[in-house]
Amino acid sequence: MSVFVGVDVGAKTVVLAWRKGGRTRGKLDIQQTPEGHAQAVERIKALEAVQVVMEATGVYYLDLAVALSKAGIVVSVINPKSFHHFAQLKLAQSKTDPLDAALLAEYAERMTPAPWTAPDTLRMALRDIGRQINRLTATRTQAKNRLHALRSKRDTLALLIEDEVEAVERLDQRIERLSNAAQRLIAEDAVLNSQFQHLLAAKGVGVASAIALLAELSVLPQHLKAPQVSRYAGLDIRLCQSGSSVNKASRLSKAGNAYLRSALYMPALSAVRHDPNAKAFYLSLQRRGKKKIQAVCAVMRKYLTGLWACIQLGEPFDSSKLFSKIHLAEA
Repeated sequence: MSVFVGVDVGAKTVVLAWRKGGRTRGKLDIQQTPEGHAQAVERIKALEAVQVVMEATGVYYLDLAVALSKAGIVVSVINPKSFHHFAQLKLAQSKTDPLDAALLAEYAERMTPAPWTAPDTLRMALRDIGRQINRLTATRTQAKNRLHALRSKRDTLALLIEDEVEAVERLDQRIERLSNAAQRLIAEDAVLNSQFQHLLAAKGVGVASAIALLAELSVLPQHLKAPQVSRYAGLDIRLCQSGSSVNKASRLSKAGNAYLRSALYMPALSAVRHDPNAKAFYLSLQRRGKKKIQAVCAVMRKYLTGLWACIQLGEPFDSSKLFSKIHLAEA
């Protein structure tokens, strides 16, 4: 009898459940670390599983999926909506990580989803470079803030200022080197290069932003819909309402890819100044009582939808297809 494995992926832990002969036979909790991933590979190989299924949600599934795929294990990364519908058909009333893992194993047994193909080495390398640039940029901002504080203080030692200036210059050099490396990687692949140019067509998206955006979006499953990509980025809205007494303001979930949110923020700020369609949408939200930051986040979400469409359809970014003309007429 064949063995099927369901994997429920969390931020810190992963739950594996395996199914054989129509019954769940066991489960295993592992840590969301390279060592934990190696443990998962070892266990799944020992079970001689024919298929492993996980959802394409959150930011944490990718590294584990790649580790399993590289080990020669058949992995299927499924659309979260399809699993949600499957759970409804099964009348699943409780939701816990072990139950979800067991239900994913049953999904694998009954639905036999198509195998997932891991992103190639080039795209994974681009993602790693993009994230390193993000980290270095944050460090450079901190260094510049320290430098400003030192220069604002009376009688600061010249040595301390010189040391911080050198730190900023060194970070500038490292960021430039990595940016050049990323552009060389993009130029090596015709599809990536085309997508890169399409992203640059968006107002507010420069070379640095395009690298950061492409680094994150190019490794996503192409079947994802725009709302799923928004959830992946943590730009989906969470409501908190219950009965007649609990009615809190809606907020961004922020339970997703912080690198992608960071890459979208500055382009959105620039777009509300320089793109007529984005600006009209932004002002319309403010007229309806939204705060400035809420309106900016809404533009970020809209922009992400348009940028993802560019990657899927192979077309340059066009804000006129993204924002309603009604807002422009009102402006």
